[in-house]
Amino acid sequence: MKTTLDMINRMQGDGVIGEYAIGGAVGATFYLEPSATVDVDIFAMLPKAGSSSLLSLAPIYEYLKAHGCDADGEHVVIGEWPVQFLPPSDALEREALAEATETEIEGVKTRVMTAEHLVAIAVRTGRPKDHARILQFLEQDAVDTEKLNRVLAGHGLIAKWQQFKKKYGADTND
Repeated sequence: MKTTLDMINRMQGDGVIGEYAIGGAVGATFYLEPSATVDVDIFAMLPKAGSSSLLSLAPIYEYLKAHGCDADGEHVVIGEWPVQFLPPSDALEREALAEATETEIEGVKTRVMTAEHLVAIAVRTGRPKDHARILQFLEQDAVDTEKLNRVLAGHGLIAKWQQFKKKYGADTND
């Protein structure tokens, strides 16, 4: 992971990406028991291409190719890890990026989304693997329920949260 994070920090330093944070399953491992995953999800602000309002991943792929990394479908392999770069797609992901916590992995500084934002994104996405991850967060008491409720309410996810709790009998002490 060190090589991967070193390169991502270098990309940020060189202006290829802006502020970033680790999300997805790898982000969840900072709060939960590690689980199997095949890639690292990097949510990152991307510079706009010239006068266009469209975002392009081409500068990321070009930069990484010039530094010896190979594309593999939607991923770029950096070190040993396939990495998927994701621009924040909505207000929830922009907030998750802005409020990410700083941490250190193998001596490399990085940022990781908060547990509450990871859960809120999983609630919004709603896939079976997301539901399993939410249950892990709840079983391991890894979220601040007051903060989670604020995030969910702020992004219109209370109804989906109530459906999830009803379906799984989840007790969140709220």
